[in-house]
Formats: sequence, C-alpha cells, structure tokens
Amino acid sequence: MKPLILASTSRYRAELLNRLRISFSSAAPEVDETPLPGDLPAQLAQRLAAAKAEVIARQHPGSWAIGSDQVAELNGQPLGKPGTREAACRQLAAMSGHEVLFHTAVCVSDGTTRHQASDLTRVRFRTLQSAEIERYIDAEQPLDCAGSFKCEGLGITLFEAIENSDPTALIGLPLIQTARLLRLAGYQLP
Repeated sequence: MKPLILASTSRYRAELLNRLRISFSSAAPEVDETPLPGDLPAQLAQRLAAAKAEVIARQHPGSWAIGSDQVAELNGQPLGKPGTREAACRQLAAMSGHEVLFHTAVCVSDGTTRHQASDLTRVRFRTLQSAEIERYIDAEQPLDCAGSFKCEGLGITLFEAIENSDPTALIGLPLIQTARLLRLAGYQLP
C-alpha cells in the first residue's frame, strides 16, 4: 500500500486519524487559505481540502495525501480561526443564540486520482453571557479552532444542539467519509 500522509499539522486531525489505526505521517501544506471572490463557505472548505491534499501528494510522489478543511458559517458569512482572545470573544458573542453551519471537507489524493467528500454540521448555540464566554475562552484557549470552541471539551456546554451525520466532523476530520475515501484509495479498514 502506498504511504499515507495527513496534509495537516493539526493535532486534532492527527488524533482523529489515529482512531482508524492506519499508519500515516503528517506534513504541513503551504496553501493560501484566502477566500476567492464569490467563494461560498462550503466551496471554500472543499477547495482548500483538495488544495492541501494535492500539494502534499505532488511533494511526495507515490503517496496518498489526506487534506481537510473546515469553514464555519454565520448568516452566510465565513468565520475563521480567531487567533486572539478578543476575536474569540467576538465570535462567540456573535454566535450566541444562533445556528452556525460548519462545512468540513476531506480529500484523498495521490496527485492523479482524487476522492472528495464533505459534511455539514449544524450547531445551535444557546444564549451566552459575556462572563460565560470569557470563562470558557480562558479555560480552553480555543484560538486555533474555527468557531472559537472545542466541542470535544468544554465547548459542548455552549450548545443547545448539534446535528450532523458524522460526530467527528465538527472536530475537523469527518472519519466516516475519510474511511470511505481511504477504502476507495485501496486501504483496508475494518
């Protein structure tokens, strides 16, 4: 079987991929993640996932690469990773009491053949008080997470409901789809 490379240095994605008990390495894809004019959030996630997989597949001929990307959408507008405490506070305050869509795309490519899939997760945030937002951000420091939360941790306390077809998608890598794509690429998974 060809070597498998996760086109990401995200510890969250690596932890998820480890669940499949398949050998892989990780590499940082150098991809410009700036939205193109007219990019809808779902299209942006799909384009970036494919770009990440393609870059790594071309750098490592004879390997398969997994690229993934997630774009949060509030009222039709994409939300990025906050990067700072202040930006995280603003994001969570804006999402308070609203439904936010999370588009998570995955692509498996060997540079010639490409398999893609995506997942849509709907997250309904409960109404959040400023003090709750600040306590949460100070506790988990979700500055590198789209949407400013970690659903696998305390972030779950911010929600009224989560609706999706793959519970791992919200963390950053939809494993149900990833496993399907890896089987298409010839990997044997239980």
